[in-house]
Amino acid sequence: RQWWLWSTTFALILLLTIAVASFAFPALLSLEQTTYSFYLNQAVRALVGIVLVSSVYLIYQQHMISRLRNELADQINSLAKVESLASEVYKLAALDQLTGLYNRRSGEQRLAQEISRAQRHGRPLTVLLMDLDGLKQVNDRHGHAAGDTLLKGFADRLQRAIRGSDLAVRLGGDEFMALLPECRAEEVRHVLARIEGLEVICNDERISLQFSRGWTDYKPGESPQELLQRADQELYANKR
Repeated sequence: RQWWLWSTTFALILLLTIAVASFAFPALLSLEQTTYSFYLNQAVRALVGIVLVSSVYLIYQQHMISRLRNELADQINSLAKVESLASEVYKLAALDQLTGLYNRRSGEQRLAQEISRAQRHGRPLTVLLMDLDGLKQVNDRHGHAAGDTLLKGFADRLQRAIRGSDLAVRLGGDEFMALLPECRAEEVRHVLARIEGLEVICNDERISLQFSRGWTDYKPGESPQELLQRADQELYANKR
């Protein structure tokens, strides 16, 4: 719109220049001073009126553009606030507040989606469950802040150990789950190997983190609950 206004201004100036020339040059050629002065005065008055009208119009248009810009800026700021609020709501609804991993509800929803995908395409799906050993003793000895540090450290190690297509979930307390689509048994062991060896310093004391683990592959036709139950049995067999 501003480009159109400046183009109009340039065209107006050009037309006014041509108008002055059309009045002035014939009088100059005929050397009739009286007629020349009369036409020149009339032309100047007309030009002054046109310039005044166009100036008022341009000022009005610039004011409208400025107001539109301010309204657009307000709308953009409102959209940014809504987007930020939606992001915060999503984090509260889908993520675990302590570790930043997906919470149980989100994990169960994703598990159902991955099972449907595995059924459609006939691709493998592995569920890995993990349970931290000795978290209660750490809380009793060093306090809950130390326990939270342990949980966050494990969650960070788990998130970095899996692939981008996998999903890390905190089920609650010291229980974690990883969904591993198209993952073979030896690849699960690679994931576990990248998690093991975690040490956390609490109150100037180095704590070595141990965890139990159990995993199983999806069998066609079973429900998410049945798959989780089999993985849970493997977990507690490993814990025993």
